[in-house]
Amino acid sequence: RRGKDPTEHIPEIILNNFTTRLGHSVGRMFASLFPHNPQFIGRQVATFHNQRDYIFFRFHRYIFKSEKKVGIQELGPRFTLKLRSLQKGTFDSKYGEYEWVH
Repeated sequence: RRGKDPTEHIPEIILNNFTTRLGHSVGRMFASLFPHNPQFIGRQVATFHNQRDYIFFRFHRYIFKSEKKVGIQELGPRFTLKLRSLQKGTFDSKYGEYEWVH
């Protein structure tokens, strides 16, 4: 099933359940991938949801059906991530110090 086409507007970012120290680090990393000035007129939302050591990504547009009802429309893509390690500082495969390893 193919989703609808997204627009060029900068989406809002939702980081859900990134509450631990590690979660804050990972959440900041994801937030840095997007500009910090969302264009609300585009009604697009990028959601990162952390649950049971997996991170689920979804991209939606919200649609106002009436003054009191709001629906969502999936735009895609959707994917699931699992953190294997988090390295301190800049990437160094030989001498890098790890902050977290699964």
